[in-house]
Amino acid sequence: MDQAEKLRKLVKEQNSPKPTSRVITVTSGKGGVGKSSISVNLALALSRLEKKVLILDADFGLANIEVMLGIRPKYNLADLMFKGKNLPDIITNGPENIGFISGGSGIQELTNLTKDQIIYLINKLVELDQTVDIIIIDTGAGITDSVLQFATASSEILLVTTPEPTSITDAYALLKTLNKKANFSVEDTAIRLIANRVTLDEKADDIYEKLKTVASKFLNLNLDYLGYIPLDNTVSKAVIRQQPVISVYPNSSFAKQINSFAMKLCDTDMEINQRKKGITQVFLKLLRSRIQK
Repeated sequence: MDQAEKLRKLVKEQNSPKPTSRVITVTSGKGGVGKSSISVNLALALSRLEKKVLILDADFGLANIEVMLGIRPKYNLADLMFKGKNLPDIITNGPENIGFISGGSGIQELTNLTKDQIIYLINKLVELDQTVDIIIIDTGAGITDSVLQFATASSEILLVTTPEPTSITDAYALLKTLNKKANFSVEDTAIRLIANRVTLDEKADDIYEKLKTVASKFLNLNLDYLGYIPLDNTVSKAVIRQQPVISVYPNSSFAKQINSFAMKLCDTDMEINQRKKGITQVFLKLLRSRIQK
C-alpha cells in the first residue's frame, strides 16, 4: 500500500460523523494589506459571540500573530510533530479566551512524513476538531506554495485586498492560480472578499464588482462580499501597543466593521455546516497534495 492509498484510507476513517470545527483561511495576493490584523481581531470578535476560537499562524518564520498579541509561545507545530509535545502544549492562550498555534517551521517539514507520523498528526488534529468551534488560518502573504496549499484545502476563504491597483491585481492573480490547482473545488469553497483601508473617496463596492466580474467571467468563480474596512490609524497604534484593536479602540471604525463581519459569519453557520470538514480534513488534503507531487 503506497502513501497515497494510505491517505485515502485515513480520509474514509475521518469521514465518519464527528464534531468538526469551522475552518476559515484568511489570505491575500500580496503582503501589507492588514491580513493578520483582521485575523486576530476577528478571532476576538467571534469569541465574544460565544465561539471557541483558535488561530493557526501559518505565516511561517514571521510570527505576526504572536507579535500583535505581545505573547511569545513556548512551543509550535514542529514541537508537536517532532519533539513529543501534546496538542495542549502547543496552544498558547491569548486574550479573551482565544488560543493560537505558531506554525514555526513545522509545515515545511511535512513533505517527508512517514505513515506513522501522518496518523499521529491526524489523530492529534481530530482532538482539536472536537474542542474548537472555529479555526482561523492566517496564511503567509503572496502566491507561495504554502499559501496555495492551505487555500486549496480550505472550504472557506477570506480574501483581503486594498484599493491599490497592485493589490487588486494580485488578489485576482491568487484566484487565477488557485483555480488552476487540480484539487481545488469551486463547488466546495466559499470565497469572501474584504476590502481593507478604504478611504472616503474610494468606493469599496467597485473593488468587489471588478473582482467579482472577472472572477466569474474568466475563472467561473463565485466571489461573495463580506464588506469593507475604512482606513483607520488606530490599527497601527494597536500594533505598536501589541494589543488587538477591538480591545484598546473598541469604538474605532475598524473595530465596528470587524464586529459586523463576525456577526455576518455567524449568520452563515447553517450554510457552512453543509460543507465544513474541520482542520483534520484540511491537513489531510494538504498532505495528500504534497505526497502526490
